[in-house]
Amino acid sequence: MIERKKTRRIYVGDVSIGDGAPVRVQSMTKTDTRDVQSTVKEIRRLEKAGCEIVRVAVPDETAAKALGEIKKRIKIPLIADIHFNYKLALEAIVQGVDGLRINPGNIGAKWKVKEVVSAAKDRRIPIRIGVNAGSLPKDLVEKHGPTPQAMVEAAERHIEILEELDFHDIKVSLKASDVMKTVEAYRVFSSKYDYPLHVGITETGSVPEGVVKSSIGIGLLLLEGIGDTIRVSLTDSSVFEVNVAYEILRVVGLRNVGVEIISCPTCGRCEVNIKRMVRQVKKALKNIKEPIKVAVMGCSVNGPGEAKEADFGIAGGRAQGIVFAKGKVIKTVKETELVKALIEEIRKAIA
Repeated sequence: MIERKKTRRIYVGDVSIGDGAPVRVQSMTKTDTRDVQSTVKEIRRLEKAGCEIVRVAVPDETAAKALGEIKKRIKIPLIADIHFNYKLALEAIVQGVDGLRINPGNIGAKWKVKEVVSAAKDRRIPIRIGVNAGSLPKDLVEKHGPTPQAMVEAAERHIEILEELDFHDIKVSLKASDVMKTVEAYRVFSSKYDYPLHVGITETGSVPEGVVKSSIGIGLLLLEGIGDTIRVSLTDSSVFEVNVAYEILRVVGLRNVGVEIISCPTCGRCEVNIKRMVRQVKKALKNIKEPIKVAVMGCSVNGPGEAKEADFGIAGGRAQGIVFAKGKVIKTVKETELVKALIEEIRKAIA
């Protein structure tokens, strides 16, 4: 069992983070925030997929003023991602966001920071300090290079500004596109501070490269007990990001949400179209949130035994196959009816 690092408790909206709360799944919209309809549509898809916190980019005043309408039409907490312009942060707070992603050291004079912090404190809105290896302060790069140490020192500078203003509702991220650089930065920071950590690998690319990088980096940290929220950053749909995040949490044993499908890789003994059957099962069960393990196997002789840990499964043979549960055969049906029979048994069990 993973022993998680003890961190402070904060809240983003009504979602608890840190201090033993479940590792939360977060994503970020890929729409233009100024387009309220498209942004709300994407967030609703994310909600359906199980996303618990969503972040949106706020590049200008029009986007900031759109946040209120977006917030009214969604169910999960909304975080405004802002760079440099303190007025956008103030407007986002007025519009009712649940959190800010803003680096206080990058928004100018101390009085500007003080205004933002004061407004956030009044509304009990947490601030995420987001350090990225690609945009570190010049002096730190000259001193250390774009290293984990430079990333940690950059975070410390931002934290000091907030702590001097007696603000402690802080979450921190330290991301790089290099997996081990990211992991080391989180390890160093986690050994020194108890602020909750948002974990991810940035700019990972598309599939499969991004999935591999994210799974290794986030997985390593979670297995060491580091991480309170996670985001899988992919050049792909935000819903897919959420699906991958939950699969990482499932594999490391921290959360088990939805259907887990295990299937054989197929071989010369296989007499059915496993790929097609897996696609059909996934599609039929995609909206189920109960933790169920489902097996799709190609060998009716060995399938039930090889997948005996599955709650339900099917194994195909020539012209017919079997439906099984916990390794025991329930029924034998025609090959063409295998998937349908499996889905019926699962839905019956859930009901």
